[in-house]
Amino acid sequence: MKPDPNRRRLLLAGAAGLLAGPARAARLLDPTPAQTPGPFYPPAPPRDFDHDLTRVPGSTQIARGRITDLSGRLLDRNGRPIPSARLEIWQCDATGRYHHPRDRGGARDPHFQGFGRAVTDAEGRYYFRTIRPVPYPGRTPHIHLAAFPPGEPPFITQLYVRDEPRNASDFLFNRIPPEQRPRVLADFVPAPRNGAELATTFEVILDVTPRD
Repeated sequence: MKPDPNRRRLLLAGAAGLLAGPARAARLLDPTPAQTPGPFYPPAPPRDFDHDLTRVPGSTQIARGRITDLSGRLLDRNGRPIPSARLEIWQCDATGRYHHPRDRGGARDPHFQGFGRAVTDAEGRYYFRTIRPVPYPGRTPHIHLAAFPPGEPPFITQLYVRDEPRNASDFLFNRIPPEQRPRVLADFVPAPRNGAELATTFEVILDVTPRD
């Protein structure tokens, strides 16, 4: 029987598709750019360092500022969740002051915790309640974030507000290559619920050894 050249071409195309499929699926995610912790990482954890930065022990008042629910996932470059990782965030209060002995710019908001910790769940998810970051002299609004994945070195980055005009003149934001900057930007959107005014999502991709 005479070979059918069209059938042979179809078989070759199908085989090529099967080979290309896994290659496409194996594409790694782009990691989140690392950044400096800055000078105001607390020398010791505050008395209260849970995931809610808007309340402190012994006070019935909440922090000044726009209360925000911050959530997301911690993933490796394969898109797999990283569970049981400690996450920390720290930021200035609504007056632009860090709760740190080196920040002596004025009165702090006594009802803002300034620093918080959470642990990722089995799906790599985390959650904090904080305030929308505000600027202070020399810096655009930002939130510092540190991740401590089990068996890996700590990772530190900063979360910035998308479409914030001050980003363009911020020296640390501008150290990030332009093509990587979208990975540290987050949208703060209205989401009134349970006392919060805003919500934002920030997914952190770590360049860690892929796990089988």
